[in-house]
Amino acid sequence: MEHSSQSLNPAHVETLDFLPPEELAAVQLDRLRQMAVRAYERVESVRQRWDDLGLDPQKIDSLSGLQEYPFTHKQDLRDSYPYGLLACPLEDVNRIHASSGTTGQPIVVAYTNRDLEIWSMAMLRTLRCYGIRADDVLQNAYGYGLFTGGLGVHYGAEHLGATVVPTSGGNTDRQIQVMQEFGATVICCTPSYFLHLIDRAEQTGIDFRKLPLRIGVFGAEPWSEAMRNRIERSADIRAFDIYGLSEVVGPGVAAECDAQDGLHIFEDLFFPEVIDPETLEVLPSGEEGELVLTTLSKEAMPLIRYRTGDITAFLPEPCRCGRTLRRIRRIDRRSDDMLIIRGVNVYPAQIEAALLSVQGTLPHYQIELMRRDDLDQVAVHVEVASSDTDSLHAELAQVMKKAVGLRVEVKLLSPQTLARSEGKAKRVIDRRND
Repeated sequence: MEHSSQSLNPAHVETLDFLPPEELAAVQLDRLRQMAVRAYERVESVRQRWDDLGLDPQKIDSLSGLQEYPFTHKQDLRDSYPYGLLACPLEDVNRIHASSGTTGQPIVVAYTNRDLEIWSMAMLRTLRCYGIRADDVLQNAYGYGLFTGGLGVHYGAEHLGATVVPTSGGNTDRQIQVMQEFGATVICCTPSYFLHLIDRAEQTGIDFRKLPLRIGVFGAEPWSEAMRNRIERSADIRAFDIYGLSEVVGPGVAAECDAQDGLHIFEDLFFPEVIDPETLEVLPSGEEGELVLTTLSKEAMPLIRYRTGDITAFLPEPCRCGRTLRRIRRIDRRSDDMLIIRGVNVYPAQIEAALLSVQGTLPHYQIELMRRDDLDQVAVHVEVASSDTDSLHAELAQVMKKAVGLRVEVKLLSPQTLARSEGKAKRVIDRRND
């Protein structure tokens, strides 16, 4: 687990993405055992739970042995708020981040100085996956503060040697001005906010396709392949997905490469499993399930078998980029995103993909859930550019019914009708209990 003085040298770090599988497995097993022992010895709630199950982390002798251990849930982190899961004294903690807490008790994430170095290393590798180099000017429009996105990207980009412009979120006109005047070649933000930037630029006569911008790093919210296509056409850039979650580290858990075909998980730092969320059995490569992550290097708050709630699958084929790190399918939904409408399971990502498959729609929409005559109803509000609204409305209604499996009320809106988000877009408005 020790890192040499070269640990943040870009050329050295990138070699970790190409380790032979047997060498990677040896690194993982050594780190897994150390992390499990650390959690057992230093976190009382973990020790009590494992003792009750008769588990001894010193006896872990294979990666498959991890399957004997219980899962960690988001509620475990909430119940331990703020410092109950610390595996080090508070004086060894150099930084604290936290989730917004909009759906419950905030989740606190702590980092030692070494944790911050490892996070920077993960983000450095992430940015190199996209082809970002030291001569790039990177405009970071992720929010700075308790949210992990802004500072995670910032430190990784600085260690890479890129020129970082820390605009944070919001102030859209200023973002566009900075992009033009500073010659940004990379933009980092949520995909919905970048679409808002494009819209605002068009209103003021600015064509993103004529700017030096060449790469977009988009995450912090689910987005579809159709959304990627819209972004790339509108701005003439390569749009890449980034995956991470505050509980584990922040951004930098997994990243797309130039192939744009799944996200490579940095497996020497985060051991991944995909499980059946009902039976809890580990699934083979290619089968869809819930992503589970174990931190392999986290000192302050090691997490063993953390259930992310994100639905994905391992992609079994080798990636043409040559990286030996396993890939997961892009995450377009979470297990808790599922809407149950009159007994039918509906995901917002299904609706987005259906909307954007129809010519004339714009990538700005909102899903409204209502209850009429004691039955759940769905209305989709979508902005459109087409003047032939009658034909478009009929096509969208048909596409929606086929994609979702029930009748959806489609409401066509003029451009710029829906409120724009400077962070994560609010796609679903639930009025069923109003």
